[in-house]
Amino acid sequence: MSASLVVLWTDALIYLLLALSVGFGIYASRHEHLRAPWRQVLRAPMAVASLVVLAFYVSVGLLDTVHFRPGEEATANGAGNSAQILSLLDLWLTPLRERDEKTYSAPLAIHAFVKEAIEQSDGTLIRDYPRLVWGGRHLADPNDRVGDITARALLGALAGLACWGLAAAALLPLLAWRRREGLGRMVRRVATGADPIPWRTALGTLGLILVLGFAVAALAQGYHVLGTDKVGEDVLYQVLKGIRTGLVIGTLTTLVMLPAAILLGIMAGYFRGWVDDLIQYLYTTLNSIPGVLLIAAAILMLQIHMSNHEDQFTSLVQRADLRLLFLCLILGVTSWTGLCRLLRGEALKLREVDYVQAAAALGVGHFTIIGRHILPNVLHIVLITVVLDFSGLVLAEAVLSYVNIGVDPTMHSWGNMINSARLDLARDPMVWWSLAAAFVFMFTLVLAANLFADAVRDAFDPRLRA
Repeated sequence: MSASLVVLWTDALIYLLLALSVGFGIYASRHEHLRAPWRQVLRAPMAVASLVVLAFYVSVGLLDTVHFRPGEEATANGAGNSAQILSLLDLWLTPLRERDEKTYSAPLAIHAFVKEAIEQSDGTLIRDYPRLVWGGRHLADPNDRVGDITARALLGALAGLACWGLAAAALLPLLAWRRREGLGRMVRRVATGADPIPWRTALGTLGLILVLGFAVAALAQGYHVLGTDKVGEDVLYQVLKGIRTGLVIGTLTTLVMLPAAILLGIMAGYFRGWVDDLIQYLYTTLNSIPGVLLIAAAILMLQIHMSNHEDQFTSLVQRADLRLLFLCLILGVTSWTGLCRLLRGEALKLREVDYVQAAAALGVGHFTIIGRHILPNVLHIVLITVVLDFSGLVLAEAVLSYVNIGVDPTMHSWGNMINSARLDLARDPMVWWSLAAAFVFMFTLVLAANLFADAVRDAFDPRLRA
């Protein structure tokens, strides 16, 4: 009856990226030249607020990264090989995942969005909006809907406020202990914004997320908060599942493109000569190939391979995950050239500065010079490009899925939601909530990433620090 853990390809790469991030954090904490810029980032109120929002998205994405096969189905299949693969987020959102309606329903509605033939008690048929199977089923009188929604939202908001109070009550004594100050003085400093780190902004953003989150959770127990789509699936469940897809596209593509961009860009600028010519020829040739056509050809080749080897894919989740991984690889191959150009130009300039010339005259090795003098001075370019590329890649996934060469149609993503919603907008009356939900979640993630990127650029650019 026990569930069996399943590690998908993208799961393994996310775990690797997480380990690299933790390792970099430990390394940066031991070097003052890396600690100082990050302290400056954490002193910017907008950056701290953005970091809290990004932490929420990352937490949801990590919950959706731990996959397993349910124990009951494994036992029912006899061989212990269930085709269904779920995640911890699926387990947490089981009510949303299982409470499907027949077709469209508006946000917080208790009746369907489309009229149907309803049989009366006397056998006659009328065309009307039927009651939903799950949305508002606890209401005996439909007229009580507004009062029930208000009560649930207020109770959920109060629960979120209480959770925020517990978080603040745990944080403030810890800060007072680390600063060796009295608790009352620490509370006044945080409340007035006198502390160097804007804890007031962080706690305010966290409080807003918790209040909204608990209010939505309370409403989701009795209603479809963001409505349902054409097949009756809850839209709130879809947008939460789409978070992992957006994060995977943004982070794993970066993991693919960074090594090539950094290595080739610095080598081209530092060594010059035939090395520079060869690398320029490589990325110029790659840039001459239309990216959309290259992605479409790669996805088509993958689909043909999966069709010819169906026995290797026992689950739709595994097929969709392989296509997502392949899309990350192709996007990484086509997106490293821009950063490579920037690093080449910066390396051409840095190799002529006095301290690099002095190191070369003293016989220091080329790769030692690159590691100690060139790479630290282009790190701010790498960081700002990575964060800005993350935002662009999240948007690219939506565009590619819109033209049916993105992620698998069976995988939840904001791009697939937008692709499905384009026909819904032509209905009369218009079905707008799927598009609006995907837009709001995508906009919030991209905006938070861009604001955080601005703070990182200001902190790591040596010229701005000077």
